[in-house]
Amino acid sequence: MIRLLKCSVNNNLTLVLLTVLFTAILLQSCKNDKKQDQSKPVEVEKEKVVEIVTESMDFQMPDTITSGWNTFRYINKSPQVHFFLVEKYPEGKTIADAQAEVVPYFSSGMNFINEGDNEKAMDEFGKLPKWYQDVEFSGGSGLVSAGKTCETTLELQPGYYIVECYVKMSNGEFHTTMGMIDEFVVSEAQSGIIEPTADYAIELSRENGITFKDSIPSGKHTFSVTFNDQVQHENFVGHDINLVRLNEQSDLATLESWMNWANPKGLIEPAPENFTFLGGVNDMPAGSHAYFTETLKPGTYALISEVPNTRSKNMLKTFLITD
Repeated sequence: MIRLLKCSVNNNLTLVLLTVLFTAILLQSCKNDKKQDQSKPVEVEKEKVVEIVTESMDFQMPDTITSGWNTFRYINKSPQVHFFLVEKYPEGKTIADAQAEVVPYFSSGMNFINEGDNEKAMDEFGKLPKWYQDVEFSGGSGLVSAGKTCETTLELQPGYYIVECYVKMSNGEFHTTMGMIDEFVVSEAQSGIIEPTADYAIELSRENGITFKDSIPSGKHTFSVTFNDQVQHENFVGHDINLVRLNEQSDLATLESWMNWANPKGLIEPAPENFTFLGGVNDMPAGSHAYFTETLKPGTYALISEVPNTRSKNMLKTFLITD
């Protein structure tokens, strides 16, 4: 009996000692692991954006991106106002075809407009190739002032695309003819990016113009832009959205006139004073939607489409950003 008791005591003591020893080893191991973890660099997932940089008359961007939703960050480092328009080209057509069969006729047509001969301008535009009717305008940014950055989120399908900017030089030449045209491919691989959630919704249509909530607090906001329909306006482009910050000297009639590229003085350098262009969403087909994100300070702003007679079409709307 005593022997059994001693054995039991010895076994229990041994068990306790082993438990203490195992715990000490485990704690030391955890400390070492913690030290090792602290010594390792923390892996941070890179931000999923497609950067486009303009320094002069150029687009610096990747030549291939994934399909699906992508956020494009347009950084305008140049001294002029610009935008980027995304165009999905029909199969077999490339930037070489655009430069040979499209750009020259827009350029010559614009020259006739500058000379006041609209009839000859229409004749030039009539020489555009039939395949150009199959180009799908797939969004892009709104106008962006010098030194500004904007973000636009688009959903793109696999295919061949070009980007261009057709703001005009002071002599009336399109930026496209000065080199602001580039190409990229959207691959079959999916971006895996989830569609954004909008803080505020903007809708566009020929019948109702621009509709949205026009009293918004300051801060960073994401806006959805839905194209309920799409039509070709008098200047041969569809409606879009451009966000503009105004000041006390801003004249809306000046802005409206300048936003029409078919006006000899429209969309031409220098951009009118007292307006800061902050991006938006460029032309898209009916039923499409996209997003843009901007940090807004208190003040007066406008949303405007790049079409003639915006006020009569309800496509120029001012609104306040409150504290």
